[in-house]
Amino acid sequence: MRLKAKITSKGQLTIPKEIREKIGLEPGKEVYFEEKDGLIYIKKSIEKSPFDKWIGYLKDKKGQSPDEIIENLRGR
Repeated sequence: MRLKAKITSKGQLTIPKEIREKIGLEPGKEVYFEEKDGLIYIKKSIEKSPFDKWIGYLKDKKGQSPDEIIENLRGR
């Protein structure tokens, strides 16, 4: 698939509907731009699962007991 889009004076462009639908882009979602060998690739940002988010949260709590983590979550 090869489609064309114009860049506005503010540097914005509209991703064609066919592309948005094909890769599941919705308003507010992030994309990444990657340059490789003179070509620009647009990649959909992959959302983290709830499990991955918790693992990231728990990494910051290293050294705390489970009770301390629970107290912090409850705002005590």
